Amino acid sequence: MENELDSREPRSPTAARISALTSHIPGLALASGVAGFATVVGEVFPLVGGPVAGVVVGALVAAVWKPGVRVRPGVRVASKSLLQIAVVLLGTQLSLARIFHVGAESLPVMVGSLVACLAGAFLLGRWLGIGGNLRALIGAGTGICGASAIAAVTPVIGAAGAEVAYAVSTIFVFNVAAVIVFPALGHVMGMDPDAFGLFAGTAVNDMSSVVAAATTYGPAAVDYAVVVKLTRTLMIIPICVGLAVLANRRALAARTGASASRVRLAGLVPWFLVAFLMAAAANSVGLVPAGVQRGFGELSVFLITVALSAIGLSTDLAGLRRTGPRPLVLGACLWVIVSLTSLGLQFTVGSL
Repeated sequence: MENELDSREPRSPTAARISALTSHIPGLALASGVAGFATVVGEVFPLVGGPVAGVVVGALVAAVWKPGVRVRPGVRVASKSLLQIAVVLLGTQLSLARIFHVGAESLPVMVGSLVACLAGAFLLGRWLGIGGNLRALIGAGTGICGASAIAAVTPVIGAAGAEVAYAVSTIFVFNVAAVIVFPALGHVMGMDPDAFGLFAGTAVNDMSSVVAAATTYGPAAVDYAVVVKLTRTLMIIPICVGLAVLANRRALAARTGASASRVRLAGLVPWFLVAFLMAAAANSVGLVPAGVQRGFGELSVFLITVALSAIGLSTDLAGLRRTGPRPLVLGACLWVIVSLTSLGLQFTVGSL
């Protein structure tokens, strides 16, 4: 009888926390293993990159073997919490002083391209009948910084794994197209290295593809393209804040049955975006040594790969098939819009 009573006693809070942490290990190990393989694939095929390979390999694993209950808690943590940590680490790659130096020339082109992309995502996406979350992911990925922007936006809007997988795949297709087409286009137009760097930095999505396109064009274009691309990453903050406000208004309207006229900003800004900005500020004043910065950059890419691998493992392939080709059409339209807007604004401000 005494043993039976002992077995019914609730576990201590510490034991419960240890049990919860232990339950995450199988899923985290699986996502990390997929990410490790995807990283190797990304090194062999730099144009693909580890993060994109992660979501593809994860989806293939899920198609062959659907992850069971034992691994789901860890996969869920990897797809959310690790994404947020990765975004924070991205901030250590930014130098605000360097951004201000380049910003006077690049900001009009950068902001104009982003506005055109987001407007296109909203209008064309609605016309094509694409859901709001998927429109937001493809718009942010195309207009800001590919997989990193999708990683930042996902927890803010609560996007499903299938939506994230489709958005990342769509962005990847047009990254490849940009690396192939843009250098040839730049040579035809007679762009100087800085002009092409600005074009690549504003019109190509993921950093690996920006570097690939700029390197193909010429070594002198790479440095400028990378600075523009890192500056563009800062656009994650206002976009995520805006999406958080919209999500809060919709949730409040759903609860009250009426539209919300006022939204409190306190608590809407995700913690990881605040930490992202603090990391960028710390790096700007020299608090992040060069060696640590490189390590954080590599860790950030790997954590994004782990998170996207987890999202791939959670992907509903039947849901992707039901979605059809319309998001790919949206991605193509946005790619053209961003490219033409970047070139048009450069011509307007005299960069071309």
